[in-house]
Amino acid sequence: MAKNSVNDRIRSRVEAFAEELSALIRDSAMETVRDALGGGAAPRRAGRPGRPAASAAPVRGGGRREKGQKRDPGEIERLTGRLLDYVKGNAGQRIEQIAAGMGTVTKELNLPVKKLIAQKALKTKGQKRATQYFAR
Repeated sequence: MAKNSVNDRIRSRVEAFAEELSALIRDSAMETVRDALGGGAAPRRAGRPGRPAASAAPVRGGGRREKGQKRDPGEIERLTGRLLDYVKGNAGQRIEQIAAGMGTVTKELNLPVKKLIAQKALKTKGQKRATQYFAR
């Protein structure tokens, strides 16, 4: 019976050690995760790689607008004129190339492009993202 009590004491000490070791490992893992996430801040949702956040997109002529706010008609007309001038000097470029050359984003050029096509000031070749723009 004395042997059983010694075995029980050994077993209880081993179990206590294992529990303490497990807690230390868990704490270490949590600390590593906290450090990787920037000191306990909640993880931020990342956008697509290589794309700036929507709030970082430059907006020409009038500064930033609130979400859903329409552009001033004068601003659209100025952008339409700049777009036509750019396409005259750089025929055959895609909208991404035009936007980069003009220092704006493609989203801002959608309406001016549609207006110029409707006015027959621009003609297109290709489809979707491969569309090339030419002045008439």
